[in-house]
Amino acid sequence: MTVAGHRLTGRTRISEAGVWTDAVSPGGRPSGVLRFDPAAAARARERLVATVADDLRLQRGGAAGLLPVVDLVAARDEVWLITGRAMPSLDELLGSAGGHLDAGSVAAVLLETAQTLASVHAAGLTHGAFGAGTVVVSEDGAALLAERGLVAALRGEHVPPEHDVAAWVTLARRLAAGQTAGPEADLLRRAIGAAIAHGLAAARDTLLSGREGLPPGFMTRDRLARAARDFFGSVPGSVPGSGPGSGPGSVPAAGEAVTLLDLPSALPSAVSSGASSGMDDDVLMRFGPGVPTETPAETTAAQIWRSGRTSAVARARPAAAPPRRRRRTTAWAGTALLAILIAAVILWLRQTPAVEAAVSGVDVKVAKKTVRCDGTADFAGVVTTNGGAGTIRYLWIRSDDRKRQEQEQRVSSGDTSVHLPLHWKVTGPGSFKGSATLRVLSPTTTGKSIQDTASFTYKC
Repeated sequence: MTVAGHRLTGRTRISEAGVWTDAVSPGGRPSGVLRFDPAAAARARERLVATVADDLRLQRGGAAGLLPVVDLVAARDEVWLITGRAMPSLDELLGSAGGHLDAGSVAAVLLETAQTLASVHAAGLTHGAFGAGTVVVSEDGAALLAERGLVAALRGEHVPPEHDVAAWVTLARRLAAGQTAGPEADLLRRAIGAAIAHGLAAARDTLLSGREGLPPGFMTRDRLARAARDFFGSVPGSVPGSGPGSGPGSVPAAGEAVTLLDLPSALPSAVSSGASSGMDDDVLMRFGPGVPTETPAETTAAQIWRSGRTSAVARARPAAAPPRRRRRTTAWAGTALLAILIAAVILWLRQTPAVEAAVSGVDVKVAKKTVRCDGTADFAGVVTTNGGAGTIRYLWIRSDDRKRQEQEQRVSSGDTSVHLPLHWKVTGPGSFKGSATLRVLSPTTTGKSIQDTASFTYKC
């Protein structure tokens, strides 16, 4: 069975957008084919074309972190998306790993997906169906987003960026559930709090800045890469090229599929479809202003993760026209090198004698003033510090609870604010006014405890 020259193999998985099948490209390389539901695709064909074209423009502009798109084709009443890789989803890896990943793998996934979603939002787009089923893991451990915008296109919906942020927080809490203590768990909690209070860019920066407080070599993608490779080795029929299989539904004969994309203008120069050109070029991905890197070589995102560069280097630039001349690529490379050198100088200057942390202010806000039946009051506590390193001792005091358990929060040098969220679940009929107070016990600039309070009303 083939689709536009891509031979389908045995492994399939179902997603919200359709049915994925591992495949082998005309050149013998792994690829992926997504078959949309024919009825849904017929109603949404123009929206699907526009969505895939947006992805191609992001790739052409240098955005990394998205599953590379090769083509969007139609045959009879079928519509298929062809991608440049066959990869297991994060859901599949979690299933094979007993539901948990090591803390380093969790942090790597959350960092890379937060970065990619932030870049997508900066381009005026959203994902719309982000979750463990739409995050795929490459053979080198990189976490890529699949199905960006496809579910929303099929349904004709507009999904705001806040939906992606909430979905990222949900995934982060699921992945962090297996980390209960130590600096790793603390870092993940702070990243989640930063995402809730300030968005995904803040979560990304928290993960980047917090890596220095972890054991050397802790944040690597080695285990994630090994898990991805082991998955293909353990699932029968999952290795592309291992033999023919029966793909989902009826597959049109080779040669009948036609592209729905305007290939000369829509496809980036580094991505080509075997169906249209008869060739099978390697897919090149670029990150931000960096120089193109041929996968599966380590991406710039991975290099940032390992070297701890400042967030200014990690932040992807908006989509732009692809460089057409070698001297432009050299100029970009020079700019990136200059940014790296500046970041290195900043990090060197920061290595001054340690300053002990001291809290100067506390601010508490509640997301919703009125909480309805069986709802949750989400409190965002922000603690302002002098930027020193240390451990903050604090209490969350709820008006309905006399038990006061002291907690601690580690603060890294250079952090001038710390996010300490509280989630108060309320159930049952009735109404009352609840309040929560965040009290910082020590260390403070005055030597005395500092606190702030916010309130909400429950009605059911």
